[in-house]
Amino acid sequence: MSSEVTAASSEAVLEKARAVVPVLRAAAAEIEAERALTPVVLTAMHDAELFRLTLPRRHNGAALPLPVLAQVAEIIAGADASTGWCLGQAFGCAMSAAFMDEAPAEEVFGAKEAVLAWGAGLQGKMVATDGGYLVSGTWRFASGSHHATWLGGHSKVFEADGSPRQGANGRQANRTALFPRERADMADDWHVMGLRGTRSEGYTVENLFVTNALTVDRETPAERQVDSTLFHFPTTAVYASVFSSVALGIAQGAFDELLGLGLAKKARAARTSLKESPIFQTEIAKLRAQLESARAYKHVTLSEIWETVDTSKDLTMPDRARIRLSTTYAINEATAVMEQIYRLAGSTAIFDGEPFERRFRDIHAVSQQVQGRASNYETVGRFMLGEGADTIFM
Repeated sequence: MSSEVTAASSEAVLEKARAVVPVLRAAAAEIEAERALTPVVLTAMHDAELFRLTLPRRHNGAALPLPVLAQVAEIIAGADASTGWCLGQAFGCAMSAAFMDEAPAEEVFGAKEAVLAWGAGLQGKMVATDGGYLVSGTWRFASGSHHATWLGGHSKVFEADGSPRQGANGRQANRTALFPRERADMADDWHVMGLRGTRSEGYTVENLFVTNALTVDRETPAERQVDSTLFHFPTTAVYASVFSSVALGIAQGAFDELLGLGLAKKARAARTSLKESPIFQTEIAKLRAQLESARAYKHVTLSEIWETVDTSKDLTMPDRARIRLSTTYAINEATAVMEQIYRLAGSTAIFDGEPFERRFRDIHAVSQQVQGRASNYETVGRFMLGEGADTIFM
């Protein structure tokens, strides 16, 4: 456990997350239909302060240990995958407060209902001007953008004369501009198979002035202003840790439902009920072992690395590789478990009103994200064999 966070305080947060579960279960169908988190869900999440768990303490945040954040994400995703995914996205975004001056960070995150969301990739252009930048760009996949109060745009930086600004590493500099959601043009472009409730819409700004103070380089240690252990982890590692927990939560929720089904269902033309079937008995035991093995491997990895970074304040490349490997494995194993659960549930699994069909779609949406790519194994293997690896994926 971190020297900054006690076991008791971490357990209190986990209890807050568990207390929200009944609200999420009751709202799951409405979240799916509306393609957004409902007002009742958002109120419950904000009352429990779950969106503040990665904020620095100077902003009434918790800066929780990474293994605890992963547990919170799994609890929430077990009740509703879209809510769990939105929470995981907000975890990474909120860490930017530690790389900003206190006053502008308070402007973004001070309100109780504050949520920052941003889209993927360096899709924007920031041109230097007096006091700040003129920002233009279109970003997609901004999970939670429908309920966000602020948005961010990852952008390449240009000087006023149009020339690229060079960063300390010799590459073109990049920063993230933060701006109120109402300043962006939102696109209703989230019509998807799974994770519908994340409302991961795109948005556009054109020549929007953003002050220097509301821009951030969240991956440059020199800009870090809060020294809590969490902020020595790159957001890529945090996203991988919590999004893999979303996958585990989906699979665990489906497993619990399958266990309940097994106690009650007798398949058509079968001689015995599911619970009396040796095949079902064998498969459900194997699935439990498969799911818990993936969870335990990831949890042990995150816990060991957290303790190391808590002491050293340094996340090494070998440990980045360990995080990437354990989280990729967790997503893929959880997906495999979900696929088998779907088959074992038989025709029950295909109906909208049953608890399997939406989870099946949701976990396959998770598996298509960068954190679940099979190529992550290649990246880690290449690093293990001394061939180097791109830190973007580690």
